[in-house]
Amino acid sequence: MSFKFFDKLSQDFSELLNDKKEYNVVIEVDKEESKKSFTSHSVVLRYRSTFFTKELENAVTNESQVKTILKPNISAQIFEIILKYIYGGIVNIENIETKIIYELMIVANELEFKELSEKLESYLIKSKASWLRTHFSRVYHSIFDNNKCNEFEGLKQFYNDIITKHPNLIFESEDFTSLQEAALISILEKDNLQLEEIKIWDYVIKWGIAQNPTLPTNLEEWSKENFKTLKVTLQQCLPLIRYFHISEKDVWEKLKPYRKIIGTQLWDDLHQQLIFPNQPVKSLVLPARIISNPELPQRANELISTIISEEHVAEISTWIDRKSTIYSLTNVPYKLQLILRGSKDGFQPKTFWNMCNGHAEWSKENFKTLKVTLQQCLPLIRYFHISEKDVWEKLKPYRKIIGTQLWDDLHQQLIFPNQPVKSLVLPARIISNPELPQRANELISTIISEEHVAEISTWIDRKSTIYSLTNVPYKLQLILRGSKDGFQPKTFWNMCNGHAGTVVIAKVAKTDEILGGYNPLAWDNSTEGTDMETNDSFIFSLKNGNIQNSILSRVAYESGALKYLNSAEQNIYGPCFGYSEFLMRSYVSDFTKDNQCWCASVSCYYEKRIRTDQYFSIVDYEVFKIVKK
Repeated sequence: MSFKFFDKLSQDFSELLNDKKEYNVVIEVDKEESKKSFTSHSVVLRYRSTFFTKELENAVTNESQVKTILKPNISAQIFEIILKYIYGGIVNIENIETKIIYELMIVANELEFKELSEKLESYLIKSKASWLRTHFSRVYHSIFDNNKCNEFEGLKQFYNDIITKHPNLIFESEDFTSLQEAALISILEKDNLQLEEIKIWDYVIKWGIAQNPTLPTNLEEWSKENFKTLKVTLQQCLPLIRYFHISEKDVWEKLKPYRKIIGTQLWDDLHQQLIFPNQPVKSLVLPARIISNPELPQRANELISTIISEEHVAEISTWIDRKSTIYSLTNVPYKLQLILRGSKDGFQPKTFWNMCNGHAEWSKENFKTLKVTLQQCLPLIRYFHISEKDVWEKLKPYRKIIGTQLWDDLHQQLIFPNQPVKSLVLPARIISNPELPQRANELISTIISEEHVAEISTWIDRKSTIYSLTNVPYKLQLILRGSKDGFQPKTFWNMCNGHAGTVVIAKVAKTDEILGGYNPLAWDNSTEGTDMETNDSFIFSLKNGNIQNSILSRVAYESGALKYLNSAEQNIYGPCFGYSEFLMRSYVSDFTKDNQCWCASVSCYYEKRIRTDQYFSIVDYEVFKIVKK
């Protein structure tokens, strides 16, 4: 047995920092303030920091045998915190503004204090998400710096998830063209980037030209060398464009001027596809991006009727508004948005009812009448517990009856879920869980043992002593087994939808590991992507089938305990605990195939990591409902 006195050790070393008698290193810092010097001890710096070990080797020693290290780009405030961490192992960020904490993380990373850098990164994601969103452009550019390509993985994923849904935050920012190439590539690689492909093309061209300010502003003046320069600049980006999902009009208007940079074969294949769409092409055809767009689909660039004229539109608009004088062509308050055209969509009566279902145009009086009728009912709706998809599909058509403030708050919540709103937020309704259908006569796991069931039951009940095998209060009831039901991510969401109090158990390929997670909430496959809050979930690792080697990691930040995916993402992602601390996914729709299941290297929402290596595939997996005996 050993006694550990780390607090006293930390205190003594902290006092050593202030001892000026035997120092032999001076570190000078200066950033936006007068130069300041700190004294230190080479033996402490060498044993605490690989960075300072290298610095000391190159530092010049003066006649007093004191070495000087210059760090002009670090502020005195931040370096003082770093020194206290080196000597005492303590970092106090209480009452420090978020900007300083962020800069401290950057400096800790540069000085190779990985433990401190990752801890601060995790803290910012958990506790300062709103600040990170507000300072989106600045932080995003910084973490994708060329020198940090393999670092800040948690922040990169945090921002990439935002960019996927709201790409204009980066593409429309003032400093978009100064974006690092690695960052741009990571965005272009996303299958569910919510942006039309032609707009993505426009932004890529804009970025490429900005990297070469000497290129002529007039495209007609470009030489072969100019196009070659742009092609070299964009050589990593061009293969990521989904060319075959760009409209004919945009191919001719936007791509044709740059056909010299996309190559003869690809241009010929695009031309061929427009004329003979059913013939195969030689170029690689990437899949279309998965766009979740609840708005009415745009049926071309503001298509005009082939039957009536603009004068007719003006006259019909006048009738709608019961005006006595026909609107002038420059004053028409309405535009036509095509829903159906018989010569394109067909002349069957059923086609009309299918394509026009739900589309309406009400007058102000119509909405006012409905609002008065429902005035006692509308305040009782739990608006903030309606999915993003349903907000846009079901609520938006009636936003005139719910009011501007509530609509703005709903819109804000979808983009910035952690920011407060002015509207009253009623609690979610308490939904009772559906009964689990009996799947067989008490199916037993093929992955874990009865001892593991006892241990997991102990974790669920937060007991300090593991249940004996004769005293386990729960039994497992099988919902899904991969080897029986399939390994497609969508299968998980279909079969587990509505089931609460479940445990996911996965056998890792080529190892003796068993990974898993417990979700006390009901899985829901109808959301448009949301973070689920609970403080009772946990993730775990079981090694060698021996419970003595188990790793238990409970929720550390409950608002992001689980992530539920939208219908498009469910084709790739299965269960996701925390910020991908335990995530099952596959880009080929088979968890056993492409080594894309993941345990994040940074623990953000759970206490600790359950696996050292990030990527893995599985041999089999099971999902059980935890049922009281």
